[in-house]
Amino acid sequence: MSVRVPTTTMAMPQRPQTNDIGSPALPLPIPKEVSPPACDDCQRLQTEMAANPGGPKMNTTGWILLGITGGSAVALTVLCGPFVTPALRKVCLPYVPATTAQVENVFTALKGRSGSLVDIGSGDGRIVYAGAQRGFRAHGIELNPWLVLFAQLRARRWGLNRSATFARQDLWQSDLRHFDNVVIFGVQEMMPQLEAKLDRELSVKSCVVACRFPFPNWKPINVVGEGIDTVWLYRPKT
Repeated sequence: MSVRVPTTTMAMPQRPQTNDIGSPALPLPIPKEVSPPACDDCQRLQTEMAANPGGPKMNTTGWILLGITGGSAVALTVLCGPFVTPALRKVCLPYVPATTAQVENVFTALKGRSGSLVDIGSGDGRIVYAGAQRGFRAHGIELNPWLVLFAQLRARRWGLNRSATFARQDLWQSDLRHFDNVVIFGVQEMMPQLEAKLDRELSVKSCVVACRFPFPNWKPINVVGEGIDTVWLYRPKT
């Protein structure tokens, strides 16, 4: 009869870890978090931030001043925009008021004329007013809305609102066929294009007065004044 002898597995003792020189390796120490040294200024700032994290609140006066500043900036942009934008156009026609001598020379050139008159780029309306006072049915076209409003209000104040009218219009989109007399304070760059437009639209009885710069091809029938006050009178269809 055979007897099975149970076998047991003996655990082998683990060898201790050693370092490069054979000595038992010691466990590495875990570094502890080191807090930065406290300072009075840091603690004071932390206390202030905790008490008021969003900064000081704006009082009523501050809000009022902010509103006034913002509103003034918007109003200034709206008011000045129409005076600045002409400089951004391909042909810049800035607002430069006519001198007293220029106004007198215009109507000296138109002496004996009557009927309707249009001032292209009428500005503050002084040519239109002078035309209405001399018996013309005067009309001004102007792109700047503030100048149009100003001219309309002054015409009403002076009692000229029936004979001196104004409209906000683009020169190049305006129909000039029904006017007997045309006045233009132009710039040199626009005169060739304007000459072609007037040549297409005006009738045989129309006259044109150019101020500051003459037309390049038409021959004037009269020249009045000198220097910057010179005006040229044309009959395009003759």
